[in-house]
Amino acid sequence: MSTILTLPKLEMSMSEGTLAEWSVPDGSDVTEGQVIYVLETDKTARDIEAPASGKLVQKVPAGETYECGTEIGEIV
Repeated sequence: MSTILTLPKLEMSMSEGTLAEWSVPDGSDVTEGQVIYVLETDKTARDIEAPASGKLVQKVPAGETYECGTEIGEIV
């Protein structure tokens, strides 16, 4: 079973955010609670943790801006 990673909405007014960097290389094993990427908004930067354990599959590149809810990766 896999867990889909979507760009979270951190604030009520947030409509998009920048995936500043992946903290873990594509294909790496991650554990629940481990920081997997950094999300930047116009107000802050925040470390985002893995919601599950497994292998990280990155579906979008870092350094780009995405709408909230966009599928950015998967943990399989």
